[in-house]
Amino acid sequence: MRAEGEWTQAGAAAVLAQAQRYIEAGEVDLSGIQRVDSAAVALLLELTRRARLTGKALRFTGMPSNLQTLVTFFDVDDLLIEPA
Repeated sequence: MRAEGEWTQAGAAAVLAQAQRYIEAGEVDLSGIQRVDSAAVALLLELTRRARLTGKALRFTGMPSNLQTLVTFFDVDDLLIEPA
């Protein structure tokens, strides 16, 4: 499933409203995200947490470089980025 829009503090509620759809898809293509802030990292972690609670795996693809930078900065890349 392709994610779009802004994954920011202001848009967090809208992203979480789609959580179940993302989890059911099993994969989220993040290449359509236009703007991120630190809330995007929290959203990725929350989506991962919710997926694990239901016994499902959730994979993130197409992560924009600015989001990859934040994920690395917060030292959660091992939780969110699959090794190549």
